[in-house]
Amino acid sequence: MTSIPLKDRVAALETEVAQLKAKLESPAAKEPWWHQIWGSFADDSAFHEAMRLGRQYRESQSPQKTINQD
Repeated sequence: MTSIPLKDRVAALETEVAQLKAKLESPAAKEPWWHQIWGSFADDSAFHEAMRLGRQYRESQSPQKTINQD
């Protein structure tokens, strides 16, 4: 196992931190994430089916309303 000198490891970390900061400061990073994906599933039948099934499941988990017949 070779040992990488500390100064080389620090230099690599500094480069990576600089790249991450550049990503955070980019115009795309200032836009909310949901703006970037808005409309991605428009007219997608599989998405609509997944939403329907999710709603059906959630509704099946809530207590059923009973009609009072007094």
